[in-house]
Amino acid sequence: MSRKAINRLKAVLAEQGKTNKWLAEKLCKNETTISRWCTNEVQPSMDTFVDIAKLLNIDVKELINSTKR
Repeated sequence: MSRKAINRLKAVLAEQGKTNKWLAEKLCKNETTISRWCTNEVQPSMDTFVDIAKLLNIDVKELINSTKR
């Protein structure tokens, strides 16, 4: 069973020229944690999504894949 990509974190970071290391430093998190978020292995909390959106100056909705087709 393939894993569904819930978040777009990896794509958004790439679009903005930011790295996992940059985000890890800004959030005081381990780079491994960020990597697991970017690969959709695990998901950050909604509060963390909001913090990430603020750091990237985007709407939090841009970090999450739509459930509509």
